[in-house]
Amino acid sequence: MTPEPAPTLSQLLAFYLEAGVDCALSEEPVDRLSDSGRDEALKAPSGAGETIAARLIKPAPTPVTPAADPLLAPDAAIATAREAARSAGSLEILREMLEKFDGCALKSTATRLVFADGNPKARIMFVGEAPGRDEDIEGLPFVGRSGKLLDRMIAAIGLDRTRVYIANVIPWRPPGNRTPTPQETLICLPFIQRQIELVDPEILVTLGNPSTQTLLSTREGIMKTRGRWLNYDTGTRVIRAMATFHPAYLLRSPSYKRLSWQDLRAISKALAQITS
Repeated sequence: MTPEPAPTLSQLLAFYLEAGVDCALSEEPVDRLSDSGRDEALKAPSGAGETIAARLIKPAPTPVTPAADPLLAPDAAIATAREAARSAGSLEILREMLEKFDGCALKSTATRLVFADGNPKARIMFVGEAPGRDEDIEGLPFVGRSGKLLDRMIAAIGLDRTRVYIANVIPWRPPGNRTPTPQETLICLPFIQRQIELVDPEILVTLGNPSTQTLLSTREGIMKTRGRWLNYDTGTRVIRAMATFHPAYLLRSPSYKRLSWQDLRAISKALAQITS
């Protein structure tokens, strides 16, 4: 059996970035396999004045009980999210509430909140699942490779980001781009529901299976759900909704772009009927 070639430095760096490792423990790399490297590994960071070995033999400090746990219990976090979202009278207030909300652990591992992009008065709203690394850095949804594809998709039906509104069910990046847990989704759900209600679009487009199942209350897969008109009930009105493939999925499976194009044509036709 031929052994696989060793990964290059750039491949290793790309792997660690995708896994969520974006900082180093020291400014200079240490070769811990060499004699000098082992000596260097035991040294404390510059200015610390003590070795790791010295720190290991020091008595452990007396644990201090925090005044309050920053994270709420799941049921309490969901209830708090519902109350906060319900009281938000505008998108600006809703964003401020999310900035202050501490009920979801994803907030502590993300770089920043990824709230939305586009026109809050748009007639069409696109909702994905969660931000990725590029979105976490810029604080905007769909700005990486999948975002560029989404831009081309909406441009194909004569739209751009000034005429659509884009958001995610989860407003913080999960570590390493992992799938959000059901608990994290339930905690964040009231905020995206209120966001949809405040934007009040004529058409809601869910991108991919997770956002479709979460918002359109279906357990069917995206292959069965896409291309069909469904209803999204805000509690005050019913919005026409359609599911289609997530751009990230289309990058992995370009053969499905044809089906996605069919979905976009149906959406464009519906928008034209609303205008006329």
